[in-house]
Amino acid sequence: MMPLKRACVVGWPAKHSRSPLIHRHWLAEHGIAGDYQIEEIGPDDFPTFIRSLADHGYVGCNVTVPHKLAAAAAMSRLDAAAAALDAVNTVWYDGNELCGDNTDVHGFLANLDDAAPGWDARLEKAVVLGAGGAARAVVLALIRRGARRIEIVNRSPARADDLAAAWSDRAHALPWSDLPEALDGAALLVNTTSLGMAGMPPLAIDLSPLPGDAVVNDIVYVPLETGLLAAARRRGLHVVDGLGMLLHQAVPGFERWFGIRPAVTPALRMLVEQSIGGQ
Repeated sequence: MMPLKRACVVGWPAKHSRSPLIHRHWLAEHGIAGDYQIEEIGPDDFPTFIRSLADHGYVGCNVTVPHKLAAAAAMSRLDAAAAALDAVNTVWYDGNELCGDNTDVHGFLANLDDAAPGWDARLEKAVVLGAGGAARAVVLALIRRGARRIEIVNRSPARADDLAAAWSDRAHALPWSDLPEALDGAALLVNTTSLGMAGMPPLAIDLSPLPGDAVVNDIVYVPLETGLLAAARRRGLHVVDGLGMLLHQAVPGFERWFGIRPAVTPALRMLVEQSIGGQ
């Protein structure tokens, strides 16, 4: 009998994670003898836990807040995205080497490719709201896809300045008061802030400066239809919710751990949508 392969998501907290739902769906779909579990590990214990992942019976894991930076520091090898972002969300073994990647870059691009084909055909200017870890992954993804100018708009100017400085040839920081100017002529607007998330204040902005063919993406997925997306839909803009990014970022990890590249299907999306419900 083949040994049971096990992976997990590591966070603090982590009970809210939809990752077990996603990976167990794929395990059942492909008839793989495996499991995917939740490990709630505090910051003090995380470095020891991640370095001894195999001793806990795991072939790899996902890493969520607040451990992505600490995970990068613990790896023997980083893939390109993780090295550029200094943050890891997917961990696996290559022999005895602990390896890390940041699949948020892949997930962001794959979600837009799937939900808004051709979104990058005229990517002269994109606007990113926020300057945290998710924003860093989005900016890197947009640069990889050829965005010529990326406006980073954040309520804390210093954080936006720091993020823009990493890609100063194409990324530029703007204060929140300059948002109308930033939106003028933008092909894409991405919200990476927590505003509009369930339990958080709404994100109320005037979308009228956006061109009529712009794409609006909110990486928030609880709720699926945020206030920003509802406002964009009323304007007739193409909207992309954040659930697809969550689903697509999970694909590379599953392939690393279980040897099969799974597909993001309508059935999987419906399963996770049902788990979100009215949240």
